[in-house]
Amino acid sequence: MAKKVVATLKKEGGGKNFAKIIKAVKSPKTGAYTFKEEMVPLDQVQDALKSNG
Repeated sequence: MAKKVVATLKKEGGGKNFAKIIKAVKSPKTGAYTFKEEMVPLDQVQDALKSNG
């Protein structure tokens, strides 16, 4: 049985309209890098990449 999230993304091509963005963010305290993942609509990818944090 499919999970609800998977089932809803398959309806009306919903999953094809999103992109997963992974950013490397440097910690100001330790200097170590962490990765921040987010799902954004395709038309907002450039705005998400420009934003800090």
